[in-house]
Amino acid sequence: MPVIHLRTDQPFSLDLTLNCGQVFRWDRNPDGWWYGVVGNHVIKIRQDESTLRFEGVPEHFIEHYFSLETDLNSITQSFDCDPHIHAAITQCHGLRLIRQPAWECLVSYICATNSNIPMIRRRIANIAQRFGHVLDFESRQFFSFPDPSSLANTCSESLTECKLGYRTPYVLETACEISDEKQWQKYINSLPYEKARHELMKLQGVGPKAADCILLFAFQKYESFPVDVWIRRIINEHYIQNQSPNSMLTGWEYDMIRRFARQHFGQYCGYAQEYLYAARQK
Repeated sequence: MPVIHLRTDQPFSLDLTLNCGQVFRWDRNPDGWWYGVVGNHVIKIRQDESTLRFEGVPEHFIEHYFSLETDLNSITQSFDCDPHIHAAITQCHGLRLIRQPAWECLVSYICATNSNIPMIRRRIANIAQRFGHVLDFESRQFFSFPDPSSLANTCSESLTECKLGYRTPYVLETACEISDEKQWQKYINSLPYEKARHELMKLQGVGPKAADCILLFAFQKYESFPVDVWIRRIINEHYIQNQSPNSMLTGWEYDMIRRFARQHFGQYCGYAQEYLYAARQK
């Protein structure tokens, strides 16, 4: 079994990274092994202190997917600027942002609107099982995530079986718009953050939060700062005390929060967001 010996001067926590809500297709066994599907690969991985053991993909795939070559210490030091974020960095030591496949990330966050994580996971699993390819691994069946053409060529009735609710036409119409997945990904990646955000929000079902999540998790635009109910609560409680937590989040307040975050936490404010989010219940 392949092994990666982690650098002692660069923190990494597999459990925190896979369990912080940024991805939806990983499951942890009681024995510590994680199983997930990335692209057409089933990955089995576990961490024993400074050692990663894994199967299913080559070493460079693991290093890239989990951003192991990234200088995490420099990133966290860049936004370690107040007691609250300092506590989050300490509590979530070793959390890294994953480099997710862009198309799957896009559909995942269309499916994430007004939902909790278990519901999102079920929807993504339903789509993969209904339209993806079977991947056999350790006498079990896993499923790849379907490409845009596989969904575009289906009918709304078939997609309705995946129980996406009102998101069904959003996923279908977005799949129809993205005829060339690689070209679309290359185009979005080439744009500066604000323009890329504007382009994503032209797609059906992609609002401000979904666009920021997609740019952060799939395109590594770390100035993205997704604002959900938890982040809004944290920012209002510890930083700017702007609105009543019981009032509806307006577009104006969303933009005010993300711009504050960019100024306060700097160019890696998206990393700061994930630490704040992951530490919220610790």
